[in-house]
Amino acid sequence: MDPHRRAFLGMAAVGLLSAVPGCGLLSGPKQAPHGAEGATVRLGVVPIIDVAPVYIAMRAGYFRDEGVDVRIRTVQGGAAGIPAMVSGDLDVTFGNWVSFFTAQAKGTADLKLVADGYRGKPGMFLVLALPDGPVRSAKDLAGRKIAVNTRGNVTELAVRAAMRAQGVDVSAVQFTEMPFLDMQSALQRKDVDAALVVEPFLTSAIRQAGAVPVLDTMTGAATELPIGGYATTAKFAAGNPATLDAFRRALGKAQRDAADRHRVEEVIADYAKVDSSVAAQVHLGSYPTGIDANRLRNVVSIMRDNGMLDRDLDPSTMVL
Repeated sequence: MDPHRRAFLGMAAVGLLSAVPGCGLLSGPKQAPHGAEGATVRLGVVPIIDVAPVYIAMRAGYFRDEGVDVRIRTVQGGAAGIPAMVSGDLDVTFGNWVSFFTAQAKGTADLKLVADGYRGKPGMFLVLALPDGPVRSAKDLAGRKIAVNTRGNVTELAVRAAMRAQGVDVSAVQFTEMPFLDMQSALQRKDVDAALVVEPFLTSAIRQAGAVPVLDTMTGAATELPIGGYATTAKFAAGNPATLDAFRRALGKAQRDAADRHRVEEVIADYAKVDSSVAAQVHLGSYPTGIDANRLRNVVSIMRDNGMLDRDLDPSTMVL
């Protein structure tokens, strides 16, 4: 074959391949190298049901497929993950929106919101007490010692807002910090009068300790309240846009998978160390696939109404 004709045909073949969407040989928009800045994400998580999609993504290889090496580190709550990001020990952390907004408003961190994680539904964010204790109903919570995983976060806000909605005085409540894992034992030892417990520890406490719900915090104005999501620092976001895009794509796939309850049950039995029979009974919220700024503004509004934020904040300015 004439060498000029052979060169022409080769160039035409390249042009044809470039025009074929999704061709695995090319670097089109969906095939670009992912995580170009290093592709390692040190991710802080709380071992609760909210982060099930992270483990679904790990198991399904979604992060690997996007070229991201996710290294999981356990934190007690979003409030603990924020200083770890500021110091450079974490790149991204799961946390509750209340802690993120508080840190941003106080100027203790400059944060960017990477992805939504979990939204509430009735029956999955409950204040529990033991039936032989002093707390039998919401009105009995006034002046009591209530366990939350960290102070000044969404669990404290949920308790405050729900008590206020029930006309119960929250001013004298003693909020006590402890990991969710320890709350059942604390109730049984009478160290606390009640506890805001989340899944999968909620179902365990009801089944194993006979704990009873005295207040459902995800009702009324707080129904489907955004609970938590994933954030990073503005500095990390500026230096690692491709890595964060790849991380979000992988997590988004897993968030969609989490609509299948069985996928959630499979992973929480492992990372949260709960019996499969408990996993089958846990109350689930929802796993959104995108950030809804209007819902986050509602979180800010509830924070201000309950004295947990002293100035207005527009979450849309924080969205990555």
